[in-house]
Amino acid sequence: MSNGTAGNPEPTPRNDAVRLLARREYSRAELKERLAARGHEPAAIAACLDALAEQGLQSDARFAESFLRSRVARGQGPLKIRGELARRGVDRDTARAAFAELEQGGELDWFALAADALARRFSTPGDTPRERARRERFLAGRGFDSEQLRHALDHAWDDA
Repeated sequence: MSNGTAGNPEPTPRNDAVRLLARREYSRAELKERLAARGHEPAAIAACLDALAEQGLQSDARFAESFLRSRVARGQGPLKIRGELARRGVDRDTARAAFAELEQGGELDWFALAADALARRFSTPGDTPRERARRERFLAGRGFDSEQLRHALDHAWDDA
C-alpha cells in the first residue's frame, strides 16, 4: 500500500483509477468495484469516475469495443460476449453499438468465426450423433446461437 512517500502519490480514487486504466480499459462498474474494494468513499468514487469520463480517460464504449475485439480473437460468440459485457456493467445500448460498429465495418462474420473455432478444435464433423452433439455443445458453450452452430457444422471443414 502506498503511503505518500517519495515517488508514491497518495492513494486517491483518481490515482488508483488511473493506475488501473494504464494497464487496460475498464468499464465504469468495474472501476467502481475496484475502487470500493480499496476503501475509497462512494461519493469520492462517483465524482472521480465522472471526471475520468469527462476527460475521456474512461469510456464504457471504448471498453466494450476493446472487450469485444479480444473475445472475438479468442473465438467466442455473440451470446457469451453480450453476457460478459452485461456482467461487467456495460448497458445494452453501449454493447449494441460496439457490435454494430464491428459488424458494419465488415470486420466480423459470426458464421465464419463459429466455423473457424469448430475446425480448430475438431478435425472432423463427427461420425456419430454423440460426436456431433459434442461439437454442438462446444459451440453453444462458446456463445454461438443455433443458426451459427448449424452453419459451422455444415461448413467448418469445407476447405479441408
